Amino acid sequence: MASPYVAVVVLSCVALVQITIAVVEVFLWNAPSVHRRLDYTQEEARKVAPIVANAGLYNAFLAAGLIWALMSAGERPELAVFFLSCVIVAGVFGAVTLKPTTLLIQTVPAILALAATLTAKVP
Repeated sequence: MASPYVAVVVLSCVALVQITIAVVEVFLWNAPSVHRRLDYTQEEARKVAPIVANAGLYNAFLAAGLIWALMSAGERPELAVFFLSCVIVAGVFGAVTLKPTTLLIQTVPAILALAATLTAKVP
């Protein structure tokens, strides 16, 4: 059994990762240090920037859902389960279509948060 506090901390970390991804994809994508990490040239990065920004918006929605789950103070654990499941699917898809390291950055923390959420013993 996980402590509800552990679930909150891990869930908060996953929300922070989603916020970071959203900021990078929406606002920082055109910086060479960012798009080169995914092996895009400046020209390619410019062409796909609208698509990447759109994906960033989706990550922002995931972060908003996780924050909503956190604000529900454990009264609606189904929110956390749903949004963490969405993050897990997004992370697996990102690992298959972009970089395998997405599993470490996005999927593994979400799986840990989901496990902590599902096993949290509420006092």
